[in-house]
Amino acid sequence: MLNMHALYLFHTIAVQGSVTRAANLLNISQPAITAQIKKLEKEIGITLLIPQGRGIALTSEAKELLGFTQRIFAITGQVEQWINEYHQGQRGQIRLAATYLPAHFLLPAWIAKFKQQYEHVDMTITTTNSTDALRQLLQMDVDIAIYGGLAEEQTADIQAEELFRDELWFVVAPNHRYAGQHISIQEMMKEPFVMREQGSSTRERLLALCRTHNTPPPQIPLQFNGLPEAIQAVIAGYGANFVSSFVVRDYVERGQLARVFVNDVYLQNSIAICTRLHEPLSIASQQFIYTIRQDSSILY
Repeated sequence: MLNMHALYLFHTIAVQGSVTRAANLLNISQPAITAQIKKLEKEIGITLLIPQGRGIALTSEAKELLGFTQRIFAITGQVEQWINEYHQGQRGQIRLAATYLPAHFLLPAWIAKFKQQYEHVDMTITTTNSTDALRQLLQMDVDIAIYGGLAEEQTADIQAEELFRDELWFVVAPNHRYAGQHISIQEMMKEPFVMREQGSSTRERLLALCRTHNTPPPQIPLQFNGLPEAIQAVIAGYGANFVSSFVVRDYVERGQLARVFVNDVYLQNSIAICTRLHEPLSIASQQFIYTIRQDSSILY
């Protein structure tokens, strides 16, 4: 097998044009580097260096070999750079699952900020409900889940880091008879609701709220797989929604939606980064989580 170390010594001598300069650059004594070159010449049966005055010259065969070594060590340098970038989080892949709130209202800004610094990290994002996001995380289909819901509902195999909390609001169209009113939960639950599909954390919170207050759950005659669609249906004038204030605050401020204040009900939503417990993350994933933490600490 070709001695790649000796080949690199030859390459350095050829590029530097001097055994002395190559020895100084590589921090190797001249006798040692000369001995390695002689050994290489013997192994391949080709003379590479010949004396010329007080220095050396490349044989015609050596000049031809230099063309190969330039390509070899250019690729080697690229490989070393790739490895360094990988360990610095500059390369790699991040697989994400996110529930609808963070996927639509938080992740775009976080990803844009991250990609400005780590543009060569490949990212795949799946938007789904909370149940499926955690399932994908546990089944190792994704590396990170960004979750909106209740951290205490997660399993012992998942580590959750809460970023911030926001309130859960009841909202209706501005012309609804309960818009801006204070009412009982029993009155609120008589309204038809527009909600996300089963598996949605917020939907489960609404049903749990009914159980806590011993109130029959509302009818949900209209459901969507997407959060924006459900909100737009309420804006259009149909039914009520129970949703994160982070999602609908701007709609309320613009007068497109109105809050309903339900007596004795105050619930919060937890936005959390979820990872598998006791499992190391890639450097790229760690850097992405660091970006989220920094952005969340500023905004919230």
